[in-house]
Amino acid sequence: MPGRFGNLELLARQVVEGFITGMHKSPFHGFSVEFAEHRIYNPGESTRHIDWKLYARSEKLFVKRFEEETNLRCQIVIDTSSSMYFKGKNGEGNPSTKLNFAIECASAIIYLLRKQRDAVGLSLLSNQTDLHTAARSSSVHHKMLYSHLNKIYNTEKEQLNVTTNTAELLHLLAEKIHKRSLVIIFSDMMDNEASPDALFSALQHLKHNKHEVVLFHVYEKDKELEFSYQSRPFRFIDMETGESVRLNPGDLKEKYVQSMRDYYHRLRLKCMQYKIDFVPSDINEGYEKVLLNFLVKRSKLY
Repeated sequence: MPGRFGNLELLARQVVEGFITGMHKSPFHGFSVEFAEHRIYNPGESTRHIDWKLYARSEKLFVKRFEEETNLRCQIVIDTSSSMYFKGKNGEGNPSTKLNFAIECASAIIYLLRKQRDAVGLSLLSNQTDLHTAARSSSVHHKMLYSHLNKIYNTEKEQLNVTTNTAELLHLLAEKIHKRSLVIIFSDMMDNEASPDALFSALQHLKHNKHEVVLFHVYEKDKELEFSYQSRPFRFIDMETGESVRLNPGDLKEKYVQSMRDYYHRLRLKCMQYKIDFVPSDINEGYEKVLLNFLVKRSKLY
């Protein structure tokens, strides 16, 4: 079975619990990771939703929180194009694709949002919008999200020749999200169709519509960014177009590495210009950086 677990909800809980335990042992131990399922009763409001069982135990008045009282609306966007099937090794040294890493991180964030009674929606983008759900906080909705993610996570077939026009799809997504939300994007940003300027325009569109945006740039540092291959002939295949070329990596390593650095440096600067959080996320480093950045962003918003 691909991945380490067949059940993403179980994986998400284990990842989050391990992460929180690690935070308590780290310099971030003062950071709040307590989850409230109730809010304090305000004198004068209706007593209809007071949790009297909790009052009997604590002698304090708390009101049960419902979906419409959610603190935050979050839309998680995952790039599922062929380039996201590139493999590296996760934080524990096990083979993992960029897509599986993104799905594992997204599953953990969904788990955190559920615990905090926040609403979450999911969008899956390839050469079209494969899935788009509105943000909700019900348990039925969460199970549906995990079901969709499990289908992709446990697929054994590496999708080839599935491109994505990230810019166009993000423009459409910006119009579909009607209420102000935190938009979290997982993508390797390897778009063969859209120019960098078109991609930047789409990110700016999300900000123009008053959304807060966090872009987790998912990549495999060793091979994709540093081009660390032996100095001998290899056949390289473009996972999105299927085109191939045979060459010796040493002949163009310096130029390739510089080109990649220039592109991502430009991407980082544009994100800073538009006040978008840009978080490089090497799949070989594990989940901690992703989850910490999410919690810090959420604490600043609410």
